[in-house]
Parts: sequence; C-alpha cells; structure tokens
Amino acid sequence: MTGAVERSRNSRVAKVAGIFGAVLGVAAAGAAVGVAAERALVRRSKAEAAGTDRYADEAFGPQPCDDEFQIEMADGTDIHVEVVEPTARGGRRPTIVFVHGFCLDMGTFHFQRKGLAELGEHRMVFYDQPGHGRSGRLRTGEYDLARLGETLRTVIDRVTPDGPLVLVGHSMGGMTIMAFAERYPEMFDDRVVGTVLMATSGGRIEESKLGLPAIFGRVGMPFLPVVTNTTRLTGSVIDRARKASSNVAWLLTRRYGFGTERPSPALVSYVEEMNSRTSADTVTRYLRTLYTHARYPALAALRDTPTLVIVGEKDMITPVTHSEEILRRLPEAEFVKVPDSGHVVMLEHADEVNVALVDFLAGLTR
Repeated sequence: MTGAVERSRNSRVAKVAGIFGAVLGVAAAGAAVGVAAERALVRRSKAEAAGTDRYADEAFGPQPCDDEFQIEMADGTDIHVEVVEPTARGGRRPTIVFVHGFCLDMGTFHFQRKGLAELGEHRMVFYDQPGHGRSGRLRTGEYDLARLGETLRTVIDRVTPDGPLVLVGHSMGGMTIMAFAERYPEMFDDRVVGTVLMATSGGRIEESKLGLPAIFGRVGMPFLPVVTNTTRLTGSVIDRARKASSNVAWLLTRRYGFGTERPSPALVSYVEEMNSRTSADTVTRYLRTLYTHARYPALAALRDTPTLVIVGEKDMITPVTHSEEILRRLPEAEFVKVPDSGHVVMLEHADEVNVALVDFLAGLTR
C-alpha cells in the first residue's frame, strides 16, 4: 500500500514537473520570439567592435594566486578559495576579502584583482559562493543568505584568523556581508576596518526593474518549492536549453548587465559564460532567500566603519535607489555613482571602480 501511495505521489510530482516544464518551454519560446529579430545583433555587435574592443585580447579566466584550496563547511559543501599575497614592502595593511554575486564567481573581480596585485600592497582572499564557480553545491534544501554569512565567517577564520579586514561585496556578495554583520556585529568593532558595497541592496529586491525576478518577488514565492523540485527533475534539460539559446542569453546579459550602449563584446561573453555555468537548480534554490532579503537594520553595525558604496547609474537589477537607501542608513559613507554603467559596474567600468577602491584603501591606511 505504501509503495502504491509513493508511486502515486511520484506520478503527481512528475506531472507537475511536466506541466511546469511545458510552461517554461512556452515562456522561453515567447522570449525567443521577442528577441528573435535581435539575434543577428550578436554577430553585428562583435563585428562592429572588431579592432576596437579593448578587451578582445584580455586573458579572462583563472588568475595567478599564491595558494588555493577547498574549505569544507559544516553542511558538507566545499568552498573554493584563492589567496594572493602582497609583494610590496611596508607596514601591515588590511586583508581584502572579495565576495561575488548571484550567478557569477570570483572572476567578477577580474580587474580589481589584477590591478591590486600589480600594486602588491594588500593580501587578497577570493572564494566562490556555494553552488557557484568551483565550489560545491548544497546537497539538500534551499540556499540561505544567513548561511552565506556563516560561510564568509568560516573563510575568514580559516584564511585570515587575525588582523584588520576590508570586505568587498558585489550584489548578493553585499547582501552576504549584511548577513555577516547581522550575525557578527562585533567584527565591525574589532576587525573589519572598511566595507565596500557594489551594486547591492539591503532589501526591496522586488522593486528591481528586471521583469521576471519582480514577478517572482511579488507572486511567485508560494510556488518556489514546486519550482525547486521541478528543476531537480528537469534541471539538466533546462541547462541544455540555456546553452542552446546562447545568442539569446548573450543579448539578455548585455541588456540587463551593462549600461553602455555598446559594451565590450568580450566582457559580455565573459559575464554570460559565468551565468551559464550556474545551474538551473542552483538558481531556483537561491530565489527565496534573495527575494526575502531585508537587512537594512544590519547596516547599523557598519555605522562606525568606513564604507564605500558604488553603483552603476543604469543598474536595472539593483537600481540606484537601493544604494541611496543604504546611504540613508550610512550617511557618512562615500558614494560613487558611475555614469553609463549597469549591474556589473566593476567589469564594465573597471578603471573608475579601481580608482575609487584604491583611494578608499589609501584613506584607511592614512
């Protein structure tokens, strides 16, 4: 009897999965029709940028490091960590810990890592968030920002257990720092001497200008368990479909990740590749925690810590208003709004971001 009930339940789940998969297929088909006329723009954009793309010959991908290893979390997830040691002589400077955003990996900070390594003044720590890059996936359940804050604490304890710290977070990485501050406010009295929040938010993610996430944020929450279970059954199919629709993905990445009218095709491709490496299963298992994120009160822990807030003027995922709300809570924070830039501001306008970051770090030293 139990076996029959189980078979019946599995049948219903499979049916729901099939229906949802069909809905995803219809939605994807509709999106494809909507952008079909633009597909040729991928080839055209790359052709127009031929010879003028400053990043056409950039060696994106793994960068040199002095040490790399895996840290096993309490939940069994392996976190990939890389450390870059300083080369310049001088007094002890803060260790910088970089925390990347959703559907990306530590490569998000490609130009910051490259620029600061050339200066050689700071020890730098990079890691891939759970389910991203070369880190392992959570075995069961959903991802949770509070747990990401715990992951950040574990990385700090294992890699740099003492000395001053500067935390740099982009998008979900900034939210991770807020979750860390919520759980460990004393760290900002003792060890964290500076915080950089790039293109992030303390809450109100549902007010993003990006259509689909806004829909999930407003009406999709009750259905997330169904979505999660469905992608576990059909995730590989969805992932293959995403790869097959690479032209559409490239266009969407350009539209929602960048603010420049004609961004570097090489940069767009680099970001799209990071996106595509993040599985559909990982994406859906993060949705609930992202759209219930509300940690403006946690910013109180940062009030006496120098903070730099950076945002792209044309960011459609975490608009300028989100950074302005952070500034309302942290009126002493420095603010850099980068014109003509979207969500991946540290890649799209790396020079401006690096200048702001180096100046901020120099101010901490002074």
